[in-house]
Amino acid sequence: MVELCHADLSLRRQCELLSVNRSGFYYQYQPRPVDEVTLMNLIRDAWLAHPFYGYRRITAALNRQGTKANRKRVQRLMKVMGLQALKRKPNTSKGNKIHQKYPYLLGEMSVAQSDQAWMVDITYLRGQTGFYYLVALIDVHSRYIVGWSLSNKLDTENCLNALSMALKNERYPDLINSDQGVQFTSKDWVNTLDDADILISMTGKGRCHDNIYIERFWRSLKHEEIYLNDYDDEAELRTGIEQYVQFYNNERPHQSLNYQTPAQLYGAAEKPMDMCTNQLASSQMSHTYPQAQQLQ
Repeated sequence: MVELCHADLSLRRQCELLSVNRSGFYYQYQPRPVDEVTLMNLIRDAWLAHPFYGYRRITAALNRQGTKANRKRVQRLMKVMGLQALKRKPNTSKGNKIHQKYPYLLGEMSVAQSDQAWMVDITYLRGQTGFYYLVALIDVHSRYIVGWSLSNKLDTENCLNALSMALKNERYPDLINSDQGVQFTSKDWVNTLDDADILISMTGKGRCHDNIYIERFWRSLKHEEIYLNDYDDEAELRTGIEQYVQFYNNERPHQSLNYQTPAQLYGAAEKPMDMCTNQLASSQMSHTYPQAQQLQ
C-alpha cells in the first residue's frame, strides 16, 4: 500500500514498485475541489456551528474535513454571503475621563429579592445592513429582562429608552450596576437615576465578571436566536429580539433558578425594604466623588 509519508521511498517510487498509476492515486486520495455553491453551503454550515470563526479558521476546518479550499477563496465567498466572525465590537464601553465615576456596590449587598439590583450593558449585533447596538437591563435575583432597546447608534438615548421600558411598570430597583462606559457616566443617565432615587453602581476596569448575569444573557441570546436566523433589516431583528426576550423571561427554565423561569421568580417577589438598602443609601450619600475619580 502507498504511504504518503514513507520514510525512505518517495510517492513516485512507491507507485512504480506497486504498478499503480500516480494520477489515479491522487484522484482517489487527494481532496477534490468543489463548486462554489457547494463550498458556500459548507462555509455557512461551519460558520453557523462556530460563529466566532473567521475565514482562516473556516478554511482550516474545511481542509481537515477533506474539502479542498484556499483561504482567499473562502474569504471572497464569505464576503459575498455577508459572513464574518462575530465578536464584541471595540469601544462599546469607552469611558470619558471627565465624567464622575461611582463605586461598585454589589459586593456589599446580598441580593435575596427582586428589584434589589439590576444590571445594564450594551452589546452589538451584526445585521444585513450594518451593526446594531442592543441595551438590556436584567434583574439580578430573578434573571428577568426588565427592559431593552435596539439602535444603530451607540449613544445614551438608546440606554435611556431601555431604562424607560424597565421602569414603565413602576417597579424601581435599589441600584443599577453598569460599566464605566460614557453612556452610563453621562449627565442624562446619572440624572435620570438620581431623580428616580436609584443608587448608581459601576464595575471597575477589567472586572467584566461583575456584570456576569447580563453577559450570560448576551451569550444565550446570540447562540439561541441571533446566530440561528437571518434578518433582512432592523425591523426583523427587533422582532426576533422581542420574541426571544418573551421566551427567555416566560418559558426558558434556568438551572440556577431550580428550573423556574425568570418571570415566575420576578413576579412572586415583593420589593424589599430592609436595612441593607438604607445602609447603601447612607454610604453613597455621605461619600464625595472627585470629578475625575478612576476606579481600577
